[in-house]
Amino acid sequence: MSLFLMPSLGADMEAGTLVEQTMKPGDEVKRGDVIGAVETQKGVIEIEVFEDGILDSWLVEIGQTVPVGAPMAQILKPGETAAPAPAAPAPAPEPEPVPEPVVAAPTPAAPPPPAPAPATKAEPGTRARITPAARRLAAEKGIDLSQLPHDPNHVIGRAEVTAMADGVAVPVAAPTPKPSAESDMRSAIAAAMSRSKREIPHYYLSQTLDLTAVDAFLKSANADRAPDDRLLHGAIYGRAVAKALKKYPEFNGHNVDGQFTPNPSVHLGVAINIRSVGLVAPALFDAQDQSLDDLMAALRDLVGRVREGRFRARELSDATITLSSLGDRGVDQLYGVIYPPQVAIIGIGTPRLQPVVQDGAVTARLATTLTLSADHRVSDGHRGALFLRAIDKNLQKPEAL
Repeated sequence: MSLFLMPSLGADMEAGTLVEQTMKPGDEVKRGDVIGAVETQKGVIEIEVFEDGILDSWLVEIGQTVPVGAPMAQILKPGETAAPAPAAPAPAPEPEPVPEPVVAAPTPAAPPPPAPAPATKAEPGTRARITPAARRLAAEKGIDLSQLPHDPNHVIGRAEVTAMADGVAVPVAAPTPKPSAESDMRSAIAAAMSRSKREIPHYYLSQTLDLTAVDAFLKSANADRAPDDRLLHGAIYGRAVAKALKKYPEFNGHNVDGQFTPNPSVHLGVAINIRSVGLVAPALFDAQDQSLDDLMAALRDLVGRVREGRFRARELSDATITLSSLGDRGVDQLYGVIYPPQVAIIGIGTPRLQPVVQDGAVTARLATTLTLSADHRVSDGHRGALFLRAIDKNLQKPEAL
């Protein structure tokens, strides 16, 4: 028997709220299966199991908020019998109030109960807050989510979608005041970045990259491709970084409690903006083993799912290095703040034609600025410079990526 614990979905997460149980007691589960969804400051995120077995029981009710590391479910291995479930986390008891003398008084008439709040539909330009599994079910049944009555502060689950598909009225609770998703995410980002700047001794390096070879390669590779199949700069950058990390592994891994552990796999975090609410940097797993086309497909899929609010816990927690680009925003240089427990972040600016002296003559070349923010506890400027040079070298031969 083992316990499934509330996962940590980032250095800034302290607790999460269970909003959906996609599997029920008695169901067989396999490693990687999604068993529920948790709401955090970063949105509604699917949570996965990490072992095979049978879901014996849930220890947390839907709507309950529990801290990171608290038991959420009990999983049995085949052939095991259930053991007594541990007590679910509960808030600390409040001290008993001191009794005061009671003076008898006439009992006032009870006020009439408030009328139930009318169901509201999503306003144009807004999206209902919905779990990933419920969103998929709505797509399968052809349900327009904007027509689903909802409380803007309530997360819609599979039950509501199923009810609407069956023509059953969906009850709606009266809206309760709650901080906006934007303020929640901004607070989470601020907490993580404040911690990073307090605890991590950053150093910064930059280097100008000649992208002429990359530009020529992309034009050739995309000449006969449909728009949805074309390679983009992001895949080229990702492969160049992943290949360079084979020689400089001190930039790829996690530093926890002062102990750095390099990761043999490159789980490349990609900074993705979420429609002015904030950003997340979920991972492209095993980038070192993927071809350019595979990495481009994975990147396109990841960006699409994040923009729809569909990403998984492991994608947020397991990134080993982050790549951030503001090239489409006209930014020349980007000096990132390391996201703990990672130890490095790569920034890439906007490609521009720049004057370059080549063979004694001034010529225009497509170039950009590559930056590195790294943890001085794990590496130094000498190794950082070599790492940037290795990325540059890879980009001069994109056909070899």
